[in-house]
Amino acid sequence: MKKHTDKHAAQGGFTLVEIAIVLVIIGLLLGGILKGQEMITQAKTKNVINDFNGVAAAIYGYQDRYRALPGDDKNAASRWAATTSGNGNGIILGAYNLAPPANLAAAAAGDEAVMFWHHLRLSGFVSGSGAIQPFNAVNGMMGVQTGDGTGAAGVLAETGTTNPFTGLILCSANLPDKIAISVDAQLDDGKGNTGAVRGQVQTAPNPAIAGTATDYQETGTLVYTSCRSLL
Repeated sequence: MKKHTDKHAAQGGFTLVEIAIVLVIIGLLLGGILKGQEMITQAKTKNVINDFNGVAAAIYGYQDRYRALPGDDKNAASRWAATTSGNGNGIILGAYNLAPPANLAAAAAGDEAVMFWHHLRLSGFVSGSGAIQPFNAVNGMMGVQTGDGTGAAGVLAETGTTNPFTGLILCSANLPDKIAISVDAQLDDGKGNTGAVRGQVQTAPNPAIAGTATDYQETGTLVYTSCRSLL
């Protein structure tokens, strides 16, 4: 018969030191995950800001070269084949989320918001081809329009005032609240209902821009379209 020794009688299990080591490892893993998520958010924010600045630079470059707004350029069709000229009145007609026409050489007069992208691409100021709107780092549509899309006032007015955007605006949709807040803070005043950058809370992807601007709330679930005055 074998004798039971203290070693054989000892019960298996973790010591306090081992538990402490496991907890430290778990903490390090969680910290790394959270830090990684924050870095991803910062990278997406930077991309959205770069989009705003890049499109603005492309517009200014196009104006400097052709003395016209892309999309509204009345000489575009004589300069390039398979495109349509605008009416040259300084207004981009059509909403930022307008669907591109099937025939770019026979676009309607109100399609300037999408022909905007076609003219920029044909001129080489924006990469790619066609007239479809580009998408931002969170798969939201980017686009331009003047005022409410018809050239009239009424888009993203400040709360309690009658001072809406009436000029050309660039909008970037589907921005999570944290990204929308950071973008506005770095480009403007950090408030969604004032300044050169204004926000509209979304209830659907890539929504139409109308009504008053809304200030931001960081809940982790809200999504915004942010629009920046360009001219």
